[in-house]
Amino acid sequence: MITPEVDKLLTDLAGKRVMIVGDVMLDHYTFGAVTRISPEAPVPVVEVISEDYVLGGAGNVARNITALGGRATMLGVIGDDRDGETLKALLDEHAVDTILVHDDRRRTTRKTRIIAHNQQIVRVDRENADPLSDAVVGELLEYIAKHGQGHDIVIVSDYGKGVVTRPIMDALRALKGPDGRRPRILVDPKPQNYDLYHNVDILTPNAKEAGEGAGLACAWPNGPATVGQALFDRLDCRDLLITLGPQGMALFEGRENARHIPTFARKVFDVTGAGDTVIATLALALAAGASLLDAAVLANHAAGIVVAQVGAATPTPESLRQAVEARPAPPIAPLPG
Repeated sequence: MITPEVDKLLTDLAGKRVMIVGDVMLDHYTFGAVTRISPEAPVPVVEVISEDYVLGGAGNVARNITALGGRATMLGVIGDDRDGETLKALLDEHAVDTILVHDDRRRTTRKTRIIAHNQQIVRVDRENADPLSDAVVGELLEYIAKHGQGHDIVIVSDYGKGVVTRPIMDALRALKGPDGRRPRILVDPKPQNYDLYHNVDILTPNAKEAGEGAGLACAWPNGPATVGQALFDRLDCRDLLITLGPQGMALFEGRENARHIPTFARKVFDVTGAGDTVIATLALALAAGASLLDAAVLANHAAGIVVAQVGAATPTPESLRQAVEARPAPPIAPLPG
């Protein structure tokens, strides 16, 4: 049974504003069937049945925000190409407010996943991750200064494609809202950029990313606690949420309060986009006034919904409500170690 507090939280998600800064990309899915092996090489022949284009990377974070009833502002970079046009059209279709800087020196990132019988056969990436030009970075900084202060929450969705740089992070940390306070900054990190994330509010790595950032193994049960303390030492972030796959989440409300939230996933078909769903749900719940623990529990429910589907799926308020009603309250306990 859903509690009145959770029911109110799900209702209060509507209309809350979140800005996403990061690497937006196009996810291309090719679905088919395999009935034979190629005579040219020992590889399967995929007979294509259908294709689909969806928002990927930071765009998928924005799609999760609007699917949950929130308002998303997407700040990113695309190329002057057909994939960029498709990506922009998808953002418009999902009611995302877009601030896209066009860079004619690079192509729009596209990831093609070929899937047969609910199993990914291969992924093909088309991208350019070279550093952005000073002119493009300058445009991004202007937009951050102009629009960033109108949001309570800023998500940095770093996929290592060039948008998240030191000037961008410095600009976000320098923002001041109408009340004089800085918007809360949540970061989905890329290990090679860890040194850019000093003093952010919440970091949301998965176990692999957390381990790489700490230089330690993040294996369950004792690894997350050690890794978490190492990340606090390195980055001095306020809070930390490490997603642990089948083991759920490790939530650190500061250094001294570390808890384990078990997973809600009953079936796992595809983890694509699960991290995007976690940070989007977490941010929107915080914007709606939830405590960090309640926001993390809701994000855990949302992750359980999307990993049970093939492709980058998104939860809705109704599917979240059903998920919460169908599962008992999680046995949250101190984190081992």
